[in-house]
Amino acid sequence: MKLKHNINPVLLHFINFIILVYSFVTYIPWYIFSGSRQAIAKAKQVKAKPVNNKPGGAYRAVNSLHCLASVLYPGCDTLDKVFKYAKTKFKDKKLLGTREILKEEDEIQPSGKVFKKVILGKYTWLSYEDVYIKAVNFGNGLAVLGQQPKTNIAIFCETRAEWMIAAQACFMCNYQLVTLYATLGGPAIVHGLNETEVTTIITSKELMQTKLKEIVSQVPLLRHIITVDGKPTTWSEFPKGVIVHTMASVQAMGAKADSGNKPQARPVPSDIAVIMYTSGSTGVPKGVMISHCNIIAGITGMAERIPNLGEKDVYIGYLPLAHVLELSAELVCLSHGCRIGYSSPQTLADQSSKIKKGSKGDVTTLKPTLMAAVPEIMDRIYKNVMNKVNEMTSFQRNLFILAYNYKMEQISKGYTTPLCDSLIFRKVRMLLGGKIRILLCGGAPLSAATQRFMNICFCCPVGQGYGLTESAGAGTITEVWDYTTGRVGAPLVCCEIKLMNWEEGGYYNSDKPYPRGEILIGGQNVTVGYYKNEVRTKKDFSVDENGQRWLHTGDIGEFHQDGCLKIIDRKKDLVKLQAGEYVSLGKVEAALKNLPLVDNICAYASSFHSYVIGFVVPNQKELADLARKKGFKGTWEEICNSPEMEKEVLKVLAEAAMAANLEKFEIPVKIRLSPDPWTPETGLVTDAFKLKRKELTAYYQMDIDRMYGKNVK
Repeated sequence: MKLKHNINPVLLHFINFIILVYSFVTYIPWYIFSGSRQAIAKAKQVKAKPVNNKPGGAYRAVNSLHCLASVLYPGCDTLDKVFKYAKTKFKDKKLLGTREILKEEDEIQPSGKVFKKVILGKYTWLSYEDVYIKAVNFGNGLAVLGQQPKTNIAIFCETRAEWMIAAQACFMCNYQLVTLYATLGGPAIVHGLNETEVTTIITSKELMQTKLKEIVSQVPLLRHIITVDGKPTTWSEFPKGVIVHTMASVQAMGAKADSGNKPQARPVPSDIAVIMYTSGSTGVPKGVMISHCNIIAGITGMAERIPNLGEKDVYIGYLPLAHVLELSAELVCLSHGCRIGYSSPQTLADQSSKIKKGSKGDVTTLKPTLMAAVPEIMDRIYKNVMNKVNEMTSFQRNLFILAYNYKMEQISKGYTTPLCDSLIFRKVRMLLGGKIRILLCGGAPLSAATQRFMNICFCCPVGQGYGLTESAGAGTITEVWDYTTGRVGAPLVCCEIKLMNWEEGGYYNSDKPYPRGEILIGGQNVTVGYYKNEVRTKKDFSVDENGQRWLHTGDIGEFHQDGCLKIIDRKKDLVKLQAGEYVSLGKVEAALKNLPLVDNICAYASSFHSYVIGFVVPNQKELADLARKKGFKGTWEEICNSPEMEKEVLKVLAEAAMAANLEKFEIPVKIRLSPDPWTPETGLVTDAFKLKRKELTAYYQMDIDRMYGKNVK
């Protein structure tokens, strides 16, 4: 994982001698004044143990061996109580922040396309008290519109302050919040709204015009649409009986309503708080029923893994709040007095697509201390920085590589490198505002190379987490002083994890040196099941003889001796080839995804054939450079459609696959280069950028037939 340099060997010996002297001189002051000694000791400690010595026994965190944690604060067993506690404790402190739009303008690209660019101002903040009052008024206003406790209400909206305000209103009034991704396609939205029989949906003006307008006639029970950001300009397209309100007008109704005489139907811990529709990576989105106690148990476990969490922390919210990772992260912050500043992928950084050149992105303005990300975003940062390193002068590049390799050695021993951090990596760290102290990654596996790169260049721990919507997002998170890569940490204090034999894949919980098997998560964070889908609920959930509820994840893991879990396979990703070999598609993709030439990749295999194929979204700059070196000329589409370029890319993939120790039968034999990126809007990846294999297979069916030698008409 070290970077390669081209320094003269004699000069390199001299530099290594200087580094040795520097390390020796600074070691004693470091040992005396640094807190890293304690961190090194903690990193070596056992973090989880099995509760018994039987194969397949459940593992628990060492500080919850005898009792799993289930509540954040005494007596706060529902989400409305948690928020009320936080409001009382942090009353006038800032909570939710939004940047004001100073100017919007259209920018015409050389291709003729028009991109909307914005210049944004400072963050304006709502205090805990402000948010609480707005949520109370909104909840009362929904009651005026006819919303009843324990009935469903949908939110289909981008991540923003109003989303959280609406959610808190629903938690207070015991309305069951149905969450839908803003990037879902029309049929998936219709499915979610009709299955949950909602009469009210909360949305934004843009989504109402671009998505809802087309499908509202297919949702016969819909009566109220509430826009969070003011009235839309046109009204006439909506069917009779559907009334459009603004969030402000509903809050005004609630403020005027006399709710004092009516006893409010407060939730109990077992009541459903959220029906969260998954992104549908394996088919039609499923609605996961998450109770108040599920969410509270989950955020209790997550918060325990973030040391010194409190009022000094600033979290940047930009991932979809309809995703359990973002919702859980924001609820953790809200309950601990942190500020949450809102952003979007299009305005996150100075170089983001909607930020006008020369103006500041959200991270530069907010300077967050906490941030959550999915691997796709971290992989992009990694590739962008490494591309810039390759464009440096020889001296600059070698200096960066020396510092990178030196720091890699030091952090593997548990040491810090303050001089490198301030002189070499400061500029890279500023890409995320310069103050990040913890990065949390979840939603999909993070490659070891990217994790180590983020550790080194952003000078902070990268906590890799593992959890599912069905476990309220909770499962494991690595501890901040654990600098190993490729693992997802020990079980959280709210849950326990055991491994179940999977004979077909050859994984057994009696395996040596590490027990292996399908991951089962148990605890109060394990959710109720799927909405109106008893068959799938019975398949994915079970209850043992002690009454403990277990989620069967479909992921394959192994426990290391210190109690940390590593994800090694996935049942749905395992395909048996014609000759009987098993291929893990996820393993193949992980080995090739970090190549500079690859922006995204999906491996494909069929039991009726003897080899693996793949679909590749190439990096435009890298592929154009490769085409130029090979003397191939043409447009971007012509380059991607060229059999000659497919062969050249295959050579690069084959070399990387062998370097990653893939078996010969695991290496893709044929590929299709895709000129178009896979985004949530295309329906080919989820909002967390996980591959939708079913949709990708349908989209590339003609290419699959071609690559497997079938006649294509």
